[in-house]
Amino acid sequence: MHASHLYHSASHDFAAAGITIDGTVTMDVPKMIATKDKTVNGLTGGIEFLLKKHKVDYIKGFGKLTGANSVEVALNAGGTQTLDTKNVVLAVGSEVTPLPPVPVDNAQQRIVDSTGALELKSVPKSMIVVGGGVIGLEMGSVWSRLGAEVTVVEFLDTITPTMDKEITANFQKILKKQGFKFKLGTKVTSSKVTDTGVELTVEPSKGGDASTLNAEVVLVATGRRPFTKNIGLEDLKIPTDKLGRVEVDSHFRTTVPSIYAIGDCIDGPMLAHKAEEEGIAAVETIAGRAGHVNYDAIPGVIYTSPEVASVGKTEEELKTAGVAYNKGSFPFNANSRARANLNADGLVKVLVDKNTDKIL
Repeated sequence: MHASHLYHSASHDFAAAGITIDGTVTMDVPKMIATKDKTVNGLTGGIEFLLKKHKVDYIKGFGKLTGANSVEVALNAGGTQTLDTKNVVLAVGSEVTPLPPVPVDNAQQRIVDSTGALELKSVPKSMIVVGGGVIGLEMGSVWSRLGAEVTVVEFLDTITPTMDKEITANFQKILKKQGFKFKLGTKVTSSKVTDTGVELTVEPSKGGDASTLNAEVVLVATGRRPFTKNIGLEDLKIPTDKLGRVEVDSHFRTTVPSIYAIGDCIDGPMLAHKAEEEGIAAVETIAGRAGHVNYDAIPGVIYTSPEVASVGKTEEELKTAGVAYNKGSFPFNANSRARANLNADGLVKVLVDKNTDKIL
């Protein structure tokens, strides 16, 4: 994201600031990916170092619950190991939700998921993003800035459906100005990989005539689901909801008192910082202290350019709840620093309690 932003600035924005580059600005995609990999390896290596420093045993393999106080691990290096423990915290995360009409094959680099979109070897001339949520718009904006023609196909009539509607409308307008095309209220019914790319058959979500769309690469970004299959939940009769999320009480306990669950595999937004707070709260509870997470104050960010950030309730949620509120908004176009930086798109919006002025 950072590299594509720099590339786009050099290609389109420098001239307005009086900076001239002799020759053509080019992007070395393999080098960009290598830099990304180096960063990721450095960060994950840092976590491994912290585990070692704090004398945490770190075992690599596929873990499965085999009892209220035991986990069996199929080791990556071969063989199995059984861990006996007083408590277990399930922090198994999530995986990409498959879309049957559009099967992903990251190795082929024609139909990819978010992981495959981070490994493309060159900039595609065109990309169709199936899904108008956070991940699809983030990845789509990266390849759009690098030169791909991006079309977003979304089943619903709006992008980012859980976001504040006023912010969504402004966001979509900015993305359109950047070159995004949108086909909202549209579902994908089939796909065919060809020699030059992918052909999608689409039709209106509410019914209607089918049509075809073609692109060099298709990114399937229809969401993520909890990674809760084959980890032993059924054997211990630990219930999950219809979306596969582990059911927990207010202290993150499952129906087996020694087993807790946090993060993407339970209810709530699939955000790393939300999972981290829940991890802390769960361990504080295990230690006999009072663990707590304030779910009204979890920030969310869409890492496009400009970024879209929010915290707390949307205007629609306040209306539904019957909460009396006042609204204030301010366009960046009227902000001196934003104008000087040539980044004047967007606005700030604040909703407060009508009687107390508490920020909602």
